[in-house]
Amino acid sequence: ASAFKSHRVKQAGAMSFFEALNACRIPGHRRKLATMANEKLERNKMHKKLRRETGKAIADFNMISDGDRVMVCLSGGKDSLTMLDILLSLAERAPINFQIIAVNLDQKQPDFPEEVLPAYFESLGVNYHIIEEDTYSLVTDMVPEGKTSCGWCSRFRRGILYRFARQHGYNKIALGHHRDDLIETLFLNLFHGGKLKSMPPKLLSDDSTNMVIRPLAYCREKDIARYASLSKMSVIPCNLCGSQDNLQRQVIKEMLQGWDSQHPGRLESIFRALTDVVPSHLADTALFEFGELEKSQVDSVDLVNLKSS
Repeated sequence: ASAFKSHRVKQAGAMSFFEALNACRIPGHRRKLATMANEKLERNKMHKKLRRETGKAIADFNMISDGDRVMVCLSGGKDSLTMLDILLSLAERAPINFQIIAVNLDQKQPDFPEEVLPAYFESLGVNYHIIEEDTYSLVTDMVPEGKTSCGWCSRFRRGILYRFARQHGYNKIALGHHRDDLIETLFLNLFHGGKLKSMPPKLLSDDSTNMVIRPLAYCREKDIARYASLSKMSVIPCNLCGSQDNLQRQVIKEMLQGWDSQHPGRLESIFRALTDVVPSHLADTALFEFGELEKSQVDSVDLVNLKSS
């Protein structure tokens, strides 16, 4: 009897342990489900926000028209992946018809995961093309160690993409630059180029054959990063240019991030300034005819006569 009693005690103890264990597991499971639900809700809200801002930029600058063939350029980074996602969503809802092709330039960087983007495009069911050009070897041969390669890399990439668009009849080239890129470029040109210019949301190439559009021009980078994270996008890091520590752009980015943290609203104010330029209050004689102001000046005698009348 004592042995039976002892067995019953142990069994009861074991049951109590598993009951306690399940009691711990259930709240954790619920928390996980709640987190997943909250993330889904946040993703939907972020998607709507990005889609609204992208749609407004497209409308403001007439980026896409009925019948356009849009070549969406993707590096595999968060910006271009988000751009493709939003453009595909807009294409389903837009009152106009336009074609989209996803294009990636495989520059033959070491350890670049060649299979990631094709698999992603296949999962989306979007038309795509992979251009293979070994610009990596060219850039590394031309640029001394310790120097940034972005300039040469950008020139090669731009030339290859422009040529592909012309050869295949794509009249719009969509790039994934966002609002923060535009602001960073403004300060790069201001600090290091002595020019007051940025990246335009819409640009005609120098030879007038390619039209470049930047649909994410109104979107904040941190919103894009959050959306890409919530969407579980397979983001491919850039090891050729973006990770170089001595980039001036990275220095500017850190400066702007500091401002955004310490002075909320400052970046929004800077971006509004890009959309509200007053040439008469700058000093560029090519933009404003300062030498012709005398023709519009009212004579002081006329002012006296006007007051007396």
